[in-house]
Amino acid sequence: MSDKNIHPLSSSDAGLARVTEDLIELLIARGVIRFTDLPLAAQNKLLERKETRARLGNSLDLLGDDSGNETI
Repeated sequence: MSDKNIHPLSSSDAGLARVTEDLIELLIARGVIRFTDLPLAAQNKLLERKETRARLGNSLDLLGDDSGNETI
């Protein structure tokens, strides 16, 4: 399928999924909801994505975690 055939909303789906994940994490951190309040399928999907991001983050961290030593 070429890029011309992709639905206009498809290009924003990945970004919106990340925003949704971040929102859920924020609501949990602030005690608005509990992780266990979510349906089991949602819990599993969130855990799977979190583990995948952690694995990818570790394998793609070429410069190391030097966030405290930023110079601009």
